[in-house]
Amino acid sequence: MHFDLTDLRLFLHVAEAGSITAGAARAGLALASASARVRGMEEQAGVPLLERGRRGVEPTPAGRTLLRHARLVVGQVERMRGELGEYARGLKGHVRLLANTAAAAEFLPEILAAFLAANPNVDVDLDERPSPEVARAVAEEEAEIGVAASHADLSGLEVMPFRTDQLVLIAPPGHPFAGRGRIAFAEALGCEFVGFAGDSALGGHLAGHAARAGGRMRTRVRVRGLDAACRMVALGAGIAVVPEAAARRWDARGGLAVVQLVDPWAERRLVVVVRRLDALPSHARRLAEHLAAA
Repeated sequence: MHFDLTDLRLFLHVAEAGSITAGAARAGLALASASARVRGMEEQAGVPLLERGRRGVEPTPAGRTLLRHARLVVGQVERMRGELGEYARGLKGHVRLLANTAAAAEFLPEILAAFLAANPNVDVDLDERPSPEVARAVAEEEAEIGVAASHADLSGLEVMPFRTDQLVLIAPPGHPFAGRGRIAFAEALGCEFVGFAGDSALGGHLAGHAARAGGRMRTRVRVRGLDAACRMVALGAGIAVVPEAAARRWDARGGLAVVQLVDPWAERRLVVVVRRLDALPSHARRLAEHLAAA
């Protein structure tokens, strides 16, 4: 049985994306080539590695075994690249970074840009996930580094402080809530919301708190991105809950009422998490330390 590094990287991308098409794009391969490689891997293994469904693919039990070994092999190669990269500047290092919505949209762009400018031989894949998924993925070595809210289960991980994130309610200026200084999230559930796409970490977080409050969000429109939500609210499409940093940045243009949420969960301490800092490849360790120091 012979799987090369391209096979293993492709299988990791396909499993993480839940799609051969998306996995091929992440791996930089044509769909036909990626499909042929996956079929070749299954022929060599003698068993199906992926279960195909209408909504994509997921690893079979044999595929999960391959996935575990693929992460170990690819991780070891990355550590080798990082260590050799100290001597041979031509080698590229790669880091997978997962972050919740606030970190990915508001805090990381400038910090990552500065790191990438100073480290031209390091590439970073940034994916948005809910904080519990970020913590789980780092613990299971699906990603080297995560940025998550501290309410997630961080047991077994090394944790470094990052930022404080305050969620606020935003409304158009003429809305009944516009004159309020503070409000409970449950009180807002009777209103129409500008929500977020189904795979949004923040959208899932808010839906969970709505359910725990005994209600649900009446979502008129779902958008991708915090700027789009702020703009829709300013134009009167509904109210929304966003990180305060996003609301204040967008409201520099005027047009939003920002109302503090009194719920304890609205203030979140964001942290950088790794499985073991000293076990990371040197380029990934540099990124983790850069995030913690920023």
